[in-house]
Amino acid sequence: MFLYFFNNFIKVIINTNQFKHMKKIIPLIVLVLLGVLGLVFPSIDLSDLNKAEFDTGDTAWLLTSSALVLIMTPGLAFFYGGMVSKKNVISTMMQSFICMCLMTILWVIVGFSLAFGDDIGGIVGDPRTFFMMKGTLGNVAWGALPTIPLVLFAMFQLKFAIITPALITGAFAERIRFNSFMLFIILFSIFIYMPLAHATWHPEGILAKFGVLDFAGGTVVHMSAGWAALAAAIYLKGRKIQVHNPARISYVILGTALLWFGWFGFNAGSAGGANSLAAYAFATTTTASAMAAMAWIFVDIIRGKKPSAMGACIGAVVGLVAITPAAGFVSIPHAMIIGLVGALVSNLVVYLRSKTSIDDTLDVFPCHGVGGMVGMVLTGVFAHHNINPVVVDNGLFFGETKLFFVHMVALFAVSFFAFVGSLVLLKITDLIAPLRVEETDEELGLDVTQHAEAL
Repeated sequence: MFLYFFNNFIKVIINTNQFKHMKKIIPLIVLVLLGVLGLVFPSIDLSDLNKAEFDTGDTAWLLTSSALVLIMTPGLAFFYGGMVSKKNVISTMMQSFICMCLMTILWVIVGFSLAFGDDIGGIVGDPRTFFMMKGTLGNVAWGALPTIPLVLFAMFQLKFAIITPALITGAFAERIRFNSFMLFIILFSIFIYMPLAHATWHPEGILAKFGVLDFAGGTVVHMSAGWAALAAAIYLKGRKIQVHNPARISYVILGTALLWFGWFGFNAGSAGGANSLAAYAFATTTTASAMAAMAWIFVDIIRGKKPSAMGACIGAVVGLVAITPAAGFVSIPHAMIIGLVGALVSNLVVYLRSKTSIDDTLDVFPCHGVGGMVGMVLTGVFAHHNINPVVVDNGLFFGETKLFFVHMVALFAVSFFAFVGSLVLLKITDLIAPLRVEETDEELGLDVTQHAEAL
């Protein structure tokens, strides 16, 4: 009976829109088919009823952290939306918003499995392990976090998978087709983000076994997004008009506040529970961000600029990015150094980028990519066993070289993988659906041409 009505539904759609409009119908058909999977794979079987003993405090904190990380994506929407020209505010914010929708569907169906499923060669997870969230019902937990439900761990990690492709959007703001953008972030998540998450955070992942430390996503989130952003900026080439006034500085301030607030879930939540490590990661996070914000302001003053709200906000976010891989591995004084160095290096790269023809619209690579790399390198410098027993080899600052060497090798490997892989995916996307909007659409603004809306 269901198949009968489904067939008739498809026929009606096709007859209504005509065959020439099939490209408009295909996404809805795919969405309906994905809905059918919910009937075929209901995932209602209980699993390992006696395996885990949940802690209510840890569970409450991870529930809270998941919500905090999710609010970072609307925060990013305001942060980016306030920086672009007025005719592109809605389209820029919409790109972040749609990541919350697309990535959730992808994660539930196969993404969680690809990132945290049974290991395949240290590179990716078995897509069958948690397909349609199979095996997440009942008293079952992720092996490394036995005090919280597995489904909560899955939802916490989902929020990281959401914001990563959203970060990329600042690089090609004001010139990308919305439909093509959706296809690209799906491909990026499957072929770049999820393998990196598995390689870094799964116990059998190749980077994890190599000894790479990434507390909350400096490598997995910020480096992958940063290198993809650089690839996109190069591939799509520059905007026709690259000079504009930010639409709403107040949006940027609001976005920064939401990002900083949510980042406590991002970093302190990555401790996996309500414990002393979470408290310490909380402290290193806010310390690094404050230091970076002040450093950014002072560098601008030295260059003859006024101390701007925009500069303070960008600096604060760079500090949050830089401390992310190190938050649960370094001391609070060293977090100050990481925030300072992150701001100085990113500010320099922003300046150098402005002297090239690369149109990274909102400087995603200098801020997120470079900030993530600075954090990864300095984790190899300042990580210490006394902060977190997971640190087997102390950082270079303490006279040991192994961890630093491991991080330098991983930095080049991840950079190559993320950059080259993103270029390939951009080309594939462009062949299926052109990425760049028409010149007239760019002049009118994407709010009107892509969404028929305006401020």
